[in-house]
Amino acid sequence: MTEEMKTEILAKVDHTLLAPDATWEDIRLICDDGLTYQTATVCIPPVFLAKAKAYVGDRLPLCTVVGFPCGYTETTAKVMETKLAVENGADEIDMVIRVSWVKEGQWQKITDEIRAVKEACDGCILKVIVETCLLTDEEKARLPRIVADGGADYIKTSTGFSRGGATREDVAIFAANRPDGLLIKAAGGISSFEDARDFIALGADRLGTSRLVKLAKENS
Repeated sequence: MTEEMKTEILAKVDHTLLAPDATWEDIRLICDDGLTYQTATVCIPPVFLAKAKAYVGDRLPLCTVVGFPCGYTETTAKVMETKLAVENGADEIDMVIRVSWVKEGQWQKITDEIRAVKEACDGCILKVIVETCLLTDEEKARLPRIVADGGADYIKTSTGFSRGGATREDVAIFAANRPDGLLIKAAGGISSFEDARDFIALGADRLGTSRLVKLAKENS
């Protein structure tokens, strides 16, 4: 794979660090890496947003998570998390749905919650994590329309904290069932540039991973 192709892939990456033991020094380093390798964003815990925003300014978009990683906080809590994140400098929000609502067929509740969080985004990009490793193929096929109806910008496969991450099959299902305008983010388990290329070819518009920047650094 050429260096130009790798650069194009890195431009689609949300360079991610969401480990519970992450320190500010760790976050500062991934911000530096995001700037150096020109990633789409860095995705960081909300508690570091204000400090990261002061550090990067307008040089690098910041992404954070809401209702993470299990999604079973109340909608009002997700809305408040989102408002605080935006106030503290977030440019993009990755929220987790309540998977139990999918299992119960509570499609309108999912749509309503997404819509409430999108309103709280105040113009910021919203990605909706549906945790594909917990879903049937039928549920995966239905969710792109639900996510789009809620006004979100992306449907995202995974948190990376459950039983598994993105699969090629998951992205293919999303791509086959997404309405016009809805984008796809694959996250979790993307461990090589070849993986990334495959996911993009299948329809992924954004990739959530920390591994690709590490590989780029090792080979620089």
